Amino acid sequence: MTKAPPRPSRALRVSALAAALAALSTTALAQEVAPAAGDPAVTLDRLEVTAQRRVENIQDVPVSISTLSGEKLDVFASGGGDVRFLSGRVPSLNIESSYGRAFPRFYVRGLGNTDFDLNASQPVSLLYDEVVQESPLLKGFPVFDLERIEVLRGPQGTLFGRNTPAGVVKFESAKPSQDANGYARVAAGSDGMWNVESAYGAPLTDRWSARVSALYQRREDSVDNTLAGAPNDGFEGYDESAARVQFLYEGEAFEGLFNLHKRHLNGTARLFRANIIQPGSNDPVPGFDRDRVSVDGVNFSELDTWGGSARLRWDLGEHNLHSITGYETAESLNRGDIDGGFGAAFLGEGNYGPGFIPFASESADGLPDHRQVTQEFRIESDYGGAFEWQAGVFWFDEDISIDSFNYDSLAPGNPQTGLAVQTQRNKAWAVFASGDYDLTERFTLRGGLRYTKDKKDFSASVVQAVPFGAPVGGPYRVETDASDVSWDLSGVFALNDDVNLYARVAKGFRAPSIQGRLAFASPDAPNGGVSTADSEEVVSFEAGIKADLWDRRARIGFNVFRYDVDDQQIIAVGGGSNIATLLNADKSRGQGFELDLEAYVTDSLLVTLGSSYNDTQIKDRNLAVPGCGGGCTVTDPAVLDPETGDPTGLYLIDGNPLPQAPEWVHNLTARWGVPVGDGGEFFVFTDWAYRSEVNFFLYESVEFRGKSSLEGGLRVGYNWNGGDYEVAAFGRNITDTTRIVGGIDFNNLTGFLNEPRTVGVEFTARF
Repeated sequence: MTKAPPRPSRALRVSALAAALAALSTTALAQEVAPAAGDPAVTLDRLEVTAQRRVENIQDVPVSISTLSGEKLDVFASGGGDVRFLSGRVPSLNIESSYGRAFPRFYVRGLGNTDFDLNASQPVSLLYDEVVQESPLLKGFPVFDLERIEVLRGPQGTLFGRNTPAGVVKFESAKPSQDANGYARVAAGSDGMWNVESAYGAPLTDRWSARVSALYQRREDSVDNTLAGAPNDGFEGYDESAARVQFLYEGEAFEGLFNLHKRHLNGTARLFRANIIQPGSNDPVPGFDRDRVSVDGVNFSELDTWGGSARLRWDLGEHNLHSITGYETAESLNRGDIDGGFGAAFLGEGNYGPGFIPFASESADGLPDHRQVTQEFRIESDYGGAFEWQAGVFWFDEDISIDSFNYDSLAPGNPQTGLAVQTQRNKAWAVFASGDYDLTERFTLRGGLRYTKDKKDFSASVVQAVPFGAPVGGPYRVETDASDVSWDLSGVFALNDDVNLYARVAKGFRAPSIQGRLAFASPDAPNGGVSTADSEEVVSFEAGIKADLWDRRARIGFNVFRYDVDDQQIIAVGGGSNIATLLNADKSRGQGFELDLEAYVTDSLLVTLGSSYNDTQIKDRNLAVPGCGGGCTVTDPAVLDPETGDPTGLYLIDGNPLPQAPEWVHNLTARWGVPVGDGGEFFVFTDWAYRSEVNFFLYESVEFRGKSSLEGGLRVGYNWNGGDYEVAAFGRNITDTTRIVGGIDFNNLTGFLNEPRTVGVEFTARF
């Protein structure tokens, strides 16, 4: 195959688009908006974040940040969705999963990891109440009773450590206080959807307070299995519950926040659909019906997690000492029909489908043992002067065991036919320091350093051999021992009281990764097929503007960025041999811009707009990966055997965009409200999220390139008694957009879909 013609100069496109958008934004915001007559104009509240581990005005922080909180977050979550509903809701953020609700994969500025192994690392770190959630199964904890979500883009290694070269997503729970308050919310919708959540916090004594939060979500199966005698009659249903209890002690010079949380999920694993993709396109095949499938494999997803944390602070006068202790554990088993259909071609005509199924594939991944312990001690200055600093030490200890099963879908009872096991002990520690200095009344300089040591001891074995796969063997052992220095340097210049300019350069890294999915490895593969990727390092440059406009009726953030990755860790998944292999690309590059805008257009109309452009490119002339084994049309240059001239099944990926990295992400919300009666309001809230095309894999192919997607939401409601009570009708994905958002490439043109339309009603009481 020949590669598609090159696109126009990417650097020129980024520069031109950034300049055009900046000019457009400035022009639009410069226009006067007349406030309503009579009462003073409505203004935006000061937005405080903890992106630099201390509470600051978002306008003063030299990092590209987006936040989600309050009503906007409640609206996005109203359809009973999992954390993936955040995808595309802020610039440069994409979230997807081949596990369903259990295992979200985060991408920021195009940097992420498509690896589906339970041992996979990600370059986007997720922190829940200041505790890192390292395992992918911990990253999907339900979104409820939150104070806010912060999305930090670009390397955050100085203050948040390893595995943050793309960014950090921070969740902050609503905390206990001496003021009693809470809420109860009940929503019911299509497909038997229920979304019930409640929280209440109150003082226990004049020093102690507590808050209890709980969530229950349920949806009935919405997809019927038309195959007679199959193990499952229907799919896409789930029951999920989660709870959190917190205790806060507030003393004269000591504060302690204690947190316990738990999650239980019982539902359907990701539903794969055989030959859903029309050859030569990414369109669903003619006659496709998203409400019906024919599969012969077992499908379920079970996940239990729980953990706790203690966040302590001592006031030492001009210094504050912090201690953050965290413990997390998870147990899961996720099983699915990977070929997405029934039977196999060698059984004869009429005994397989839909479409051509060369062989059956059914597997499961389990996490029978997992624990994670983290400890941080951090001291920060509180001089109230021109120079402030913070420094600390960090410890991480994780122990995991993973079981990978294979099953025979063609035999009665779908018996187990293969088992590979992995174990890994990961220990890491770090020391760090950061400071900021007011060089003048208008210019502040910030910088920091972090030294990290990361060590992994890994072992994998094939306990039960898969037919035509790797023989029983092992243990195959790998050890990695890496160290790195992350750093950042930035400056903020106050152009005036309302406008700040900033520039930032930062370096981050991701520790080495190990992959041991051995069941289908070649019998003569080195070390049984275990693969390792060395550390990756990212250097990012960013410059932007943050401003309050129209007498604080509007707020804008705009930045341009570029990053270069050395030895980027990538995963070649699937392909004709159905194996997963870790690789290091020589280099990759990303560049683009991001815009966040929030404005009261009138006193009754609040509009937010987010937009980003991410141009990513793999830069490695010699890097080749397996193409699909399921009949797709690869457009990358094929690697030929130097002796015979025959295709080797490998394709060069130099110049390809990173997988699951949309060039464009746009999001828009608009809320209009009008007073009704005494203390009542009628309101309309709409939100829209767009992302452009994405590659599902490292290679480019016509079939496995997802189409652009636009999804919208609508909420119409009435609240009364000053907002204490609210009833609303809502819709998510109101246009019922159907998109193929991922694929399995080794067997047939298998794909999986986005979430369908959900409509419902919701009642909320606040007290």
